Amino acid sequence: MGRLDGRTALVFGGGHNAGGPPGTTGIGFATATTFAAHGARVVVVDRDAGAAERTVDAVREAGGRACAVVADATSPEQVEDAVARTVREHGGLDVVHNNVGVARLGGIEDLTLDEWRAAVTVNLDSVFLSARAALPHLARRRGCIVTVSSTASIRWTGYPYPGYAAAKAAVNQLTRSLAVEYAGRVRVNAILAGLIDTPLVYQQLAGADDPADVRARRDALSPTGAMGTAYDVAHAALFLASDEAAYVTGALLPVDGGLHARAV
Repeated sequence: MGRLDGRTALVFGGGHNAGGPPGTTGIGFATATTFAAHGARVVVVDRDAGAAERTVDAVREAGGRACAVVADATSPEQVEDAVARTVREHGGLDVVHNNVGVARLGGIEDLTLDEWRAAVTVNLDSVFLSARAALPHLARRRGCIVTVSSTASIRWTGYPYPGYAAAKAAVNQLTRSLAVEYAGRVRVNAILAGLIDTPLVYQQLAGADDPADVRARRDALSPTGAMGTAYDVAHAALFLASDEAAYVTGALLPVDGGLHARAV
C-alpha cells in the first residue's frame, strides 16, 4: 500500500456507471478507487455528476480522499477548468488517467461522417485536451499520463468499430510522441485493454442480446477463456503511475489475456 502517497491523481471518466450486470464495474471507477487505496488524492472527473459522486463516496467509505468535478472531456474549456481547479485546490498535479471512450458498432460503409467524427472526438480529442492542459503542471512534478487505449488499435478483435479502432491507434502514436518529447519531465504510457467485462460492454456492444450470452461469447474470444476485469486494467495503471515504472515511458502495455499475440 502507499505506492501513490502524497500524490494528486486526476481521473477522467472516473464515475461509477451502474448500468451493467451484477459484479461489473467500469475501468475509471476501478482505477480511481485503486489509486485512492494506494494513498493518492483522487479528483474524479465525469460529465455525469451522480456517477462521479458515487465513486467519491466509495473512495471515502474505504478511508480514501477524493472529490468530484463535473466536466465533459471533449470540451476544451471544461477540461482546462478541471485541471486548473485540481492544481489550485491540491497544490499540483502528479497523475492524469484518461479513461474516456466510446465504441460504436458499424462497418465503414455503415458509418456516417458525423459518427466517424464522434468516435475521434471522444476517443482521441479527449486525450489531446487533457494532455495539453495538464502537461505544464505535470512537468513541474515529474508526473505521468496513463491512457486507456485498446487491443483494437493494433489488431482485429472481432468487433466492427473502425472509428474506435482508428482513434485508439492515434492515441497510441500520440502517447509515443509525447513520451519522447517530454522524456525526463513527464512519463506517458498507454494500456491496450482487451476484452474487459465492464458496464459499457452491455450498453454499447450487446444490443438486445441477453447479458449472459454476451459474456459467454466474449469469454470465448479470449485466449484465456475469460474476460478480464476492470481491476486488471486498474492494477496496470497503478504500476505505470507509481515509482516502480520510473524508467517506463512510451510503452503500450497490453492487458488482454494474450489477445494481441494471437494470429487468428
